[in-house]
Formats: sequence, C-alpha cells, structure tokens
Amino acid sequence: MLPYWLFFLLPAVVIMVNQPANARTQRLVWGLITLFFTLAIGMRDQVGGDWFAYKKMLLLDSAKSPIEVLSGGDPGYHFLSWVVALFSGSIYWVNTVCGLILMLGVARFSRALPLPWLALLVAVPYLIIVVGMGYTRQAAALGFVMLGLVALGNKHTRSFVVWTILGATFHKSAVLMLPVAALASTSNRFWSFFWAGVITLLAAYFFVFDSADHLWENYVEADYESQGGLIRVLMNAVPAGLFLLFCRRLGLDEAQQKLWFWMAALSMVCIPLVVLSSTATDRVALYLIPIQLFVFAHLPFVAKVPHWRGAIALGVVAYYALVQFVWLVFANHAFAWLPYRVFWLN
Repeated sequence: MLPYWLFFLLPAVVIMVNQPANARTQRLVWGLITLFFTLAIGMRDQVGGDWFAYKKMLLLDSAKSPIEVLSGGDPGYHFLSWVVALFSGSIYWVNTVCGLILMLGVARFSRALPLPWLALLVAVPYLIIVVGMGYTRQAAALGFVMLGLVALGNKHTRSFVVWTILGATFHKSAVLMLPVAALASTSNRFWSFFWAGVITLLAAYFFVFDSADHLWENYVEADYESQGGLIRVLMNAVPAGLFLLFCRRLGLDEAQQKLWFWMAALSMVCIPLVVLSSTATDRVALYLIPIQLFVFAHLPFVAKVPHWRGAIALGVVAYYALVQFVWLVFANHAFAWLPYRVFWLN
C-alpha cells in the first residue's frame, strides 16, 4: 500500500509548503507532477482489474487492418493500440499514452481552480488510482472531457463538443456528456439546445446506437451489480449537495454557475438510477467525478475567516485520506491493485 500513500502525500506536501510565485516555475512543477503520475499509471505491471483484458485487446488489435480498427467501436483507443503493436510496443506504452491524456485533463482542470493542489489531491484516491489504473479507455475519455469542461466554463461550447467527441473515440459513453453543453448555455438557449442536440444524436449514432442492444443486455437486463457503485455515486453526491447549498458563496460567474449546477443535478439524479442499474450508472457517474475537484477546491472560500479556510482544507485532505484507506482496505477488488508493481522491477 505504501506507493499509493506516496501518491496521495505528494500533492498534500505541496499544499503545506509555499507555492512558487513564478509562473514559469509553476508550469515546470506541474509538468513534473503530470509526468510522475503519467508514468505511475503507464508503467504499472499487472495492476488494475482489467489488466489482462487490455493485454488481450492489444494482441487482437495487432492482427487487424487499419480499416477494421477504425470501423469498430472505440476507434481512438484501438487505433492507438494498433500503432503500438505495429512498432512492437507493449501494453505499457498504450497505458502511458492513456495515462498522459488523463493527467493532462486533470492538470488543466485543476490549474483552472483556486486551489489547484487541493484539487489534485482530491483526484488521487479514485480518479487517478482506481479509474486511471483500472478503466484505461474511460480514463482517457475522461481526460478529454475534463479539457472540455474547462473550455465550457470559459463559454467555449464548440471546444467542449470537440474534446468530448475525441473522448468518445476512446470510450463511446463519453457522448452522454454532450447535452451538458446545451444545459450550461448562457445565451441563445434555443439554438444551443438545437445544435448540441444534433451533435449528440450524430455522435450517439456513430458511437452508441450500434451497440445499444449490447449495452442494455450487459448493463441493465443482466442486472450486473457494480460493487460499490452506490458508494461512488454518493461520493459525487456529497460535493453536489455542498454546491447546491453554497453555490452563491463560491464567487462563480454565470457560465460556471450554470455548468456546475447541472453537473450537481446530474450527480443527484444518479442516486435513484443506481438502483435500476448500478453498473451503467456507475460508469456514467465517472464523468461526473470532476465535480469533486471543482467543489472541494472552492469550498474553503465559503469561510470568510482565513483561519477557517485552512481548517476546511485540512478537513478535505482528511476526508480523502479516509476514502483512500477505506478503498484499499475494504474494497472487494482492491486486491487487483495490490501490491503496486512497475514492470522494470519484475
């Protein structure tokens, strides 16, 4: 378990020391942190619940033609896998590229928040360790979505759509985030709904509808239970509730307030939906994880007294330390992550 606690303590230590004032130094430090976590994700060996499934996927992609790869499901991921296989690469290179995409999204998203290092710490226990090291395709898709959320918060709707569709090439479920563009629109609402709706339908046609029967059979009719799904949905619901309670005290502009209102509302909607199908809802809820980073990086500023702001920040650190401890010790599938190994030591 020690490496995972080192992952957690790295941003925690940075929080406790003075931040570099020079912008160039900050970019350098963030670049090194991004590289560190990218290699931790990419160079792991037999870590994660789908490790052997992805190794088999790489072998299958190596035997396909480029047309077969691009015409199948999740073409972005499988094309990456095919290129790596073409140059006799291994699964470590595929995982490293996907880890880099995730970490670029996490770093860009965190740096847009008032307490970026606290946001990074919030990301470690579940987003980086569990999703980044277990759901490789969806982790890359989420990285693209996070880049899109930053753009959408800055009123760049088209950029959000482009980033999200890029994410959908790694895991088709990312298209479910496209309607957020319309919901969060602050002007020309009718045309925004129409435009985002058309894009959503087109993207869904190419990425989802072709496998809708398969998805329904595996996620709903089979009533396959995603163990811990309710807990993970509640992890999004906690910051969602805090946002709805304190949104007027977070100092957000209109675009950000509308965007994160809908992200909070969708997080709440997942609570009853998880009863219908825990696996389907759990996977969709992965794209709502950014609300944890956003809310907890803003939460200390709810307090007007600086002393209380520090106390709230320490409370967030303690909360996520508890989250990581509970997951590592009590999660049914934690054994797939333990011990943490890197390929050059095996």
